Amino acid sequence: MPVILTSIFSAIIIFITIFSMIKVLSIAYKRKEISILKYRILAVSFIVVGMFIASILPFGYQKVFEINI
Repeated sequence: MPVILTSIFSAIIIFITIFSMIKVLSIAYKRKEISILKYRILAVSFIVVGMFIASILPFGYQKVFEINI
């Protein structure tokens, strides 16, 4: 149970960070500081990396909780 809760809260923090980074990219695109291609590549890479990290979190937390028991 602690692993699940810890993973969920960590995933929420990761997704909030990704949302904020995409917001920053959107502002940069509107100001013509980055191209649409760069915007798309960075947005997709942020989402993919965030999903990857959020998916491996439970395994990492499981190892940490096993060490402490």
